[in-house]
Amino acid sequence: MAKADRTATMSRLHSAARLARTALASRLLAHGFYAGQDQIMLTLDREDGQTPGALADRLGVRPPTITKTINRLQAQGFLDKRASNSDARQAHIFLTDSGREMIMAIEKSVKKTEKQALKGLDKKDQKALHKLLARIEANLSGADATVEEEAEAEE
Repeated sequence: MAKADRTATMSRLHSAARLARTALASRLLAHGFYAGQDQIMLTLDREDGQTPGALADRLGVRPPTITKTINRLQAQGFLDKRASNSDARQAHIFLTDSGREMIMAIEKSVKKTEKQALKGLDKKDQKALHKLLARIEANLSGADATVEEEAEAEE
């Protein structure tokens, strides 16, 4: 492999991820959301009432980052913070009705960005790309699960 090509794959992966984030951020901004806020909203849509710590763990970010983002989303009227019934020191985060209404806009933004990114790839190529990205994620995260098992489970 030529010297210039040694980092070509990582450069392409990094560039594609950056461009995807930029395209998605532009679409989300049209709905009043900033980078990262969409992931909190979608995570709560799947499982409402999580603690800030659980959200931070799930999304792979630091607790102070989650706290700041939750506070912004709460100020926008999309989230509600409630004390735990069992431990008043612990808060649980819930989507408000306004927050639930925004989920469709977020999902639509994600789908449009994905469609833009995958333009020109047939279903077979998309499936292969998905499998390859899952392998890269597993390699970088040190996960033991095989990509083949994950791919079969998704079908």
